[in-house]
Amino acid sequence: MSKAELYGQELYQALRERRTVPPLIARDAALTIDDAYAISLDALARRQADGEKVVGKKIGVTSKAVQDMLGVHQPDFGFLTDRMWVEGNIDIAATGLIQPRAEAEIAFILKSDLNGPGVTAEDVLAATESIAPCFEIVDSRIQDWKIGIVDTVADNASCGVFVLGEARVDPRGLDLPGLHVTVTKNGEPLSEGYGSAVQGSPLQAVAWLANTLGAYGVTLNAGDVILSGSLVPLAPAVAGDVFEMELHGIGRCVARFV
Repeated sequence: MSKAELYGQELYQALRERRTVPPLIARDAALTIDDAYAISLDALARRQADGEKVVGKKIGVTSKAVQDMLGVHQPDFGFLTDRMWVEGNIDIAATGLIQPRAEAEIAFILKSDLNGPGVTAEDVLAATESIAPCFEIVDSRIQDWKIGIVDTVADNASCGVFVLGEARVDPRGLDLPGLHVTVTKNGEPLSEGYGSAVQGSPLQAVAWLANTLGAYGVTLNAGDVILSGSLVPLAPAVAGDVFEMELHGIGRCVARFV
């Protein structure tokens, strides 16, 4: 069994059994980001064999606040499936979440493919049908969130589930770096941020994702939901918590945990 198969199976089983595993890099210091991506793809293939379908991709660890919080100082990337797309309340047990944290993002819904390398921010704008307010609920199958870049890429960019708000807005003509988000938790102010938190602009973040995945032969496809990274520090969530975000000028999104 290859390393990709060995660790891919381990992370897949941890996901299904709602448990964590020790950090991979602590057990195998020779693992590279290329190895981590191969592990991620192996775990994804196992999920697809269960009937899951890829509906998008994500970039994570893009803002300085999140990088400092996690001790990971470069972005990661992963896949979104139909079972990760939650409408309504987030049932922590039913969705397989272990140690969830909520983060407010801008989601891009594509109308045409983006195939790196060479994708620019202008290309991303031209390929985007609309943007939406979004909560990504990150989660880690790595023990105590003790992740490095290899661990988080191998673990599908520490993704759990995601929730989209109802708004769908054409981004052309908008100041995307200047978009302002405010977040509350259980009715109390929690955090705020701007689109510029993700690599200076969400468009730049999505371009990075297209180019990075393009090196592995993966495209961003028409119809994909693309999560462009958190605008605020991520916040732990437990059953009973209610997070609300207002992406000012765009719309709202609510994440209720049960």
